[in-house]
Amino acid sequence: MHFKKVIGAISGTSMDGVDVALIETDGLLHVNPLEGRLYPYAPDLRRALQDIIGNPDLAEHGNLTELEEAVSDAHSNAVLKFCTDCTIDRSGIALVGMHGQTVLHRPERNFTRQLGLGQRMADHIGMNVVNRFRHADIAAGGHGAPLVPLYHQALTSHMEKPLMVLNLGGIANVTYIDNETIIAFDTGPASALLDDFVKIRTGHAYDKNGALAMSGTVNQPMLEAFMSNPFFDVKPPKSLDRQDFQVRAKCVEVLPDNDGAATLSAFTIHSVVKALQHAPKRPVQWLVAGGGRLNLCFMQGLRSLLDVPVENVDTIGWNGDLLEAQCFAYLALRSRLGLPLSLPGTTGVPLPMTGGDFWLSCVRR
Repeated sequence: MHFKKVIGAISGTSMDGVDVALIETDGLLHVNPLEGRLYPYAPDLRRALQDIIGNPDLAEHGNLTELEEAVSDAHSNAVLKFCTDCTIDRSGIALVGMHGQTVLHRPERNFTRQLGLGQRMADHIGMNVVNRFRHADIAAGGHGAPLVPLYHQALTSHMEKPLMVLNLGGIANVTYIDNETIIAFDTGPASALLDDFVKIRTGHAYDKNGALAMSGTVNQPMLEAFMSNPFFDVKPPKSLDRQDFQVRAKCVEVLPDNDGAATLSAFTIHSVVKALQHAPKRPVQWLVAGGGRLNLCFMQGLRSLLDVPVENVDTIGWNGDLLEAQCFAYLALRSRLGLPLSLPGTTGVPLPMTGGDFWLSCVRR
């Protein structure tokens, strides 16, 4: 087998910065995660992105040239600093997969917008780049998300099945894997609603360890209203935008800080559990990645309701903060090999779909 070293870079829905990861892979079942780091966005760039995400009309129709250049440069600088920090020889890197920054995702209208200029980055870093991973899938009628399932399949190839891999980022998504059967979809909010509420109420970026939520009481009528959303009964594949539940979640503003946090946390937990109705068989275990794996309220709630092992992926040797960056390194190589990035069971695309745009660096390393 011929293995290549590939870098992946992504900023997720938390918009805290750029995750960069290096893997060695053949684009199939061999994956060897190597180094990885987070490089925070400059405060003014993060504020500008938060403003755009809070204004869907501007995110879709606005002239975001300067912002996209700034996002591209932030990703480029993160990759260059990563190579310096980890003493990585750039000449040995086959590709960089840049997901960029999602500012609007509306698959029901065949629309998605990720900021990130492939040629600008390739020239900046002196390495070849693949980006625009979602666009071919959406153009073919898929949801364009989630794209991590094939990476999850590679990572779990040696494990007992069926199992669920759960990513608790801003939005929660699951991958059900039973050998060749893969089903993936967004389950609902993970940390996005809670983070926004806690930031407004306390000034903190998130509910550390879930402590605020665990000190509160869940408002059951509000939770039931949240769970009555028809999205949860829609058969997968299906995907969400970060803002999809924002309006409905405003009702918690009348609650005390701890009760509001408890109610939003319960919403995350119950929406994940609701995903079981779409699993063909009962999973033997759940593996949890993303920042939400460190929220004890989330983890305790899931363990009490799922009644099977629910493990932080760090305990099995994965890096729960870097899976998505690793994934886009993996998908970058698959793109160059002409292999699928998405499947009918993961995004709803009619046939297994490759994708990604390739950008050749015009600058010598």
